[in-house]
Amino acid sequence: MQQTTQPIDRATLLVEANKLIREHEDTMAGIDATGVEQRNGVLVFSGEYYLDEQGLPTPKSTAVFNMFKYLAHALSEKYHLVD
Repeated sequence: MQQTTQPIDRATLLVEANKLIREHEDTMAGIDATGVEQRNGVLVFSGEYYLDEQGLPTPKSTAVFNMFKYLAHALSEKYHLVD
């Protein structure tokens, strides 16, 4: 049985995503979702990844990646983009 999702615009979805980030127990200061797109039914979030001077990941990069992955799982089950 396929689950149906609710339509949502980008701005509203980003507000919801950033609220989830703030409420998450593993959040770090400065993590924000600033963009979102939908690929094959999955919401893909983007924002600052906190790379170092050489463009390599930092410990904060891992935290951001994990948070955006959490958002994709939590919100793709509920919503699909309409704009």
